[in-house]
Amino acid sequence: MKASDFFVKCLESEGVKYVFALPGEENLDLIESIRKSKIKLIITRHEQAAAFMAGTYGRLTGKAGVCLSTLGPGALNMVTGIAQAHLGGMPLVAITGQKNVRENWQAKFQLIDVVSTMKPITKIAASIYDPRNIPAVVRQAFKTAEEEKPGAVHIELPEDVAQEIVPKSFAKIFTPVKARRPAPDPKAIEMAVEILKKAKNPLIILSSGGNRKMISKQLVNFVKSTGIFVTHTQMGKGIFPDDDEHSLFAIGLHRQDYVHCAIDKADVIIAIGYDLAEYPPSIWNKHRNKTIIHIDFRPAETEIFYTPTLEIVGDISHTLWQLTSWLSDEKKNFDFSYYKKLRKFLEKKFQEKSQSNSFPLKPQRIVFDARKFLGRDDILVLDNGIYKLWVSRLYPAFNPNTVLLDNALASMGAGLPSAIAAKLVHPKKKVLAMVGDGGFLMNSQELETAVRLKLNIVVLILNDNAYGFIKWKQKEMKFKRFGMDYSNPDFAKYAQAYGAAGYRVKKAGDLLKFLQKGFKQKGPAIIECPIDYTENEKVFTKELSKLRCP
Repeated sequence: MKASDFFVKCLESEGVKYVFALPGEENLDLIESIRKSKIKLIITRHEQAAAFMAGTYGRLTGKAGVCLSTLGPGALNMVTGIAQAHLGGMPLVAITGQKNVRENWQAKFQLIDVVSTMKPITKIAASIYDPRNIPAVVRQAFKTAEEEKPGAVHIELPEDVAQEIVPKSFAKIFTPVKARRPAPDPKAIEMAVEILKKAKNPLIILSSGGNRKMISKQLVNFVKSTGIFVTHTQMGKGIFPDDDEHSLFAIGLHRQDYVHCAIDKADVIIAIGYDLAEYPPSIWNKHRNKTIIHIDFRPAETEIFYTPTLEIVGDISHTLWQLTSWLSDEKKNFDFSYYKKLRKFLEKKFQEKSQSNSFPLKPQRIVFDARKFLGRDDILVLDNGIYKLWVSRLYPAFNPNTVLLDNALASMGAGLPSAIAAKLVHPKKKVLAMVGDGGFLMNSQELETAVRLKLNIVVLILNDNAYGFIKWKQKEMKFKRFGMDYSNPDFAKYAQAYGAAGYRVKKAGDLLKFLQKGFKQKGPAIIECPIDYTENEKVFTKELSKLRCP
């Protein structure tokens, strides 16, 4: 059997449905083998977008998404998307081509050491020099990408190796075996119960690690049994429903916000799936005086502001089930009166300016209208920009992975590609990509991919003709205004040039109307919405700098 055919059969054995790719000469054998397989090849317009799509697929399914590029420049173009998946805990397998190992007549043309380039941003990076090793390398790649903490893995397949014939005695595929996650140590559960029996104001912080496995059912049971309140990080949104009376919404900002009043009050923090890459502990444990119970599939990464008192390592759902069983009959001294008052305050506070009719639209109105339009199970995908902070604070989430954002690498340009992948995984759900004008134009060419695939996604472009986040920070740091402003195309006409629908909001009431129109299209639609970012200074700079806990 030809090595490239064997490689693709190993991918099929791993359950691969899509390969997101931008091909090159060095992987034409692999492309031909994919053509003959059951796997669907999604050709993208940039390698970075292919990696963003693969990472989002991995995040939503728990199975490694696959992206493919050629050698040299193609491989380097994938680096940002691979790094995002690796830092953000998204299982991904990146495959790159390479020149012939044995008879390379092109000297150093396009030749770089891709494997060494990938090593710092992957869990494993390896090249296949012998086709007999293909099944072992592929199995290990997917196993490593998907096990905790999930991340990126890189495989290099040189052109001449892909063309070789695999001996029959080695042409056997390794069948994937699902590993069972270990149960937590019973002694650790007992120790946690003893800590909580003495606690007065415990609080749960949910992070991205809890969003990767379905823990919501056991978490809700735990909260109902104990009454402990919950807040979550940006990447933890949706694990616990925000319309539950025990939710204190998100700790989205890297500075003091109203929800931090609850954290300041807490004597015990139960950190579930907490990841240092996502949200700095120096913000919520600045005095290093919190008793922390770390609950995760893996041990904690210690940091000067994050040194847990107790670590419960094992399946999170099982841990929560055990804690619920133990604590349900225990006498507790909890006092949640302040948390209850704070939730009522936040519910009212977060409605401010949500129905403002001013134009350009205020961020609060945009978030409110998006939440009003989308259903509980629909998906909101964010690129990276200042609007992400508004969504984190104000947009209630009710189910896991219904708000897709990255607060680990936090790269711009991921919004549109991620929305495409989300729609492929969940074709019956509405998928709205909320992006800034700067981030959108970094990968706007993928609009053609969405048109070609006939995907009804809506891209809401929040336009301020500037790099708004950095512009706000520049002013906050007392620097003179410089270098942040630019001009943009007519985004509605830009969409139409690709064969997509295009709309431009001209008054506050237009947004809901155009969202309705956009989701009635057979393909993608773009809505350009001017945004009033003066609210950044009013709220994030002035109001929160003078914050007094209610």
